[in-house]
Amino acid sequence: MSSPGSRFGFALQGACLLCGAPSGQSGLCQACFDSLPFARSDRCPVCAVATPGATLCGRCLKHPPAYDRVVVALDYVSPVDFLVADLKYSRRLAAARMLAYPLARRLEEEPYPDIVLPMPIAASRLRERGFNQASEIARHACAGFGIRISERLARRTFAQHSQTALPWRDRARNVRGAFECEMDLKDKTIAVVDDVITTGATLHELATTLKNAGAGKVVGWIAARTPAQR
Repeated sequence: MSSPGSRFGFALQGACLLCGAPSGQSGLCQACFDSLPFARSDRCPVCAVATPGATLCGRCLKHPPAYDRVVVALDYVSPVDFLVADLKYSRRLAAARMLAYPLARRLEEEPYPDIVLPMPIAASRLRERGFNQASEIARHACAGFGIRISERLARRTFAQHSQTALPWRDRARNVRGAFECEMDLKDKTIAVVDDVITTGATLHELATTLKNAGAGKVVGWIAARTPAQR
């Protein structure tokens, strides 16, 4: 897969984070970029988990989420998991550009929303980490589209326990009531940017809050998706 043009506003060269070779606009060398696990397989039209024939998955049939659909660029397997961990836990902000670049390619096919909202993180988590990884990805991914990015559209009211080891139902309880929105979003289409989606519980909770504020449509623009979770 060839790299997209300069319209995205990415840096032209540097060192590939994965192998150290000279990199292109993506922040990866061409060989590492071409070897990324792009999300090519058929997907559930709502949550974007892989399904045969792009049929609606069982979870979305049984428990329709508050968000309308999810767009993903990559599968959350090696080396994408390394890039996400390097961004979030090693504070290597260059990884945000590498995750955003495939997402920007994918978004060329998408209708523009009214507002882009990076997935909010709690104030305590922001102080601890020093940045919001979703904001960094959104900034790079949307640079060439001229779409309004608003980090103040909604806020996270508390830092929940880590979702990583929790089953779906516990994840949903873990984020219940985690967001607030005081803006009038009547009939607006909101795109929520995040690094990874697993069960979709956090996106569902945020979408519920946004729709309670009047949003007509909420879509997820996500860098990577994990395999189906039971």
